[in-house]
Amino acid sequence: MVPRRALQTVRDALDRQAAVALLGPRQVGKTTLALEIAGQSQALYLDLEAREDRAKLSDASLFLRSYEDRLVILDEIHRAPELFQTLRGLIDQGRRRGRRHGRFLILGSASIDLLRQSGESLAGGSPMWRWVHSMYWKSSRMKRP
Repeated sequence: MVPRRALQTVRDALDRQAAVALLGPRQVGKTTLALEIAGQSQALYLDLEAREDRAKLSDASLFLRSYEDRLVILDEIHRAPELFQTLRGLIDQGRRRGRRHGRFLILGSASIDLLRQSGESLAGGSPMWRWVHSMYWKSSRMKRP
């Protein structure tokens, strides 16, 4: 079960931003939270550890453009860091067509390289990216002494 506050935090971020990232260590509830969001909407969920899902992104721009009207969840983004540049382009294109929020929810293991890659590719003049750190879920599950 996903803490209600965590779920609401991500929903609020998606209501304000084109892309929201949940980055953190494994086994803290990122995928569980994303699947709950997907189950409550028409979201497309792609697990980038699955070969068949990665294959769908062989032409990522073309594939993802066909889902512009839906939230796309990209789990295990660290498996395909080259997608960040594509996401930036799609976000920019969508904004010009009035699609300003709730486009992408990405999940991955936090690493210095991933943070550097995403920051270089997605940082820009307009706010389009929101980081929601998954350490919240880990700490919320821990018992107090």
